[in-house]
Amino acid sequence: MPRKRHVARPSTAIPADVTGLLEEISEGKTTLNLDRDDTLFSQGDRADAIFFIEAGKVRISVVSAAGKEAIIAIQGPLSFIGEGALVGQSQRVSTATALEPSTIFRIERRAMTRALHEQPGLSEKFVAALLTRNIDLEADLCDQFFNHSEKRLARVLLKLARLGDHDVAMDARIPFLSHEALAEMVGTTRSRVTHFMNKFRVMGLIDYNGGLVVRTELLTDLVLHD
Repeated sequence: MPRKRHVARPSTAIPADVTGLLEEISEGKTTLNLDRDDTLFSQGDRADAIFFIEAGKVRISVVSAAGKEAIIAIQGPLSFIGEGALVGQSQRVSTATALEPSTIFRIERRAMTRALHEQPGLSEKFVAALLTRNIDLEADLCDQFFNHSEKRLARVLLKLARLGDHDVAMDARIPFLSHEALAEMVGTTRSRVTHFMNKFRVMGLIDYNGGLVVRTELLTDLVLHD
């Protein structure tokens, strides 16, 4: 009996009112406005705060001891990052870089811990965010095991198109990533990503029109087709 393939599904969005709950934090919180390619924090930095993306997109990457860099996640609006600071992580284990102009809350560890104790609503949504992240990680792991590289690339493009969106447009513009970066996320070679991207373009699934545009409905059909 053939093994069932894992298929992509939109991530569960964190309710927008979490921003309002964070606004109640009066001390230990600052608002950061990052330009594209600005670094939010670097691997090895002191982990003394947690971050919340109000607007924009952020790339999370790690560098091995041998100097090889890998992109492990891309987070969009209404996402928490750097939460390891709340559980005793003394240094950052990854680097966070803005993919586009972004507005981000920086909340000191002590201020966030206090807010989670004092605001049950914020605590509930924070736990929901962590559970959603865990579900996405499990889906990514299944994707690596059960889907071939072409479908994995399609799923990555769809995830980028859906970041922070409740209603995804049929044509979604996504942050620019090199074919090498996409290959790292997919777990394949740059040449295969280039081959599949050219194939997707010929099929009308993507377009380069002032940036990379994803035809979300058509690409979803490719992912769901077995």
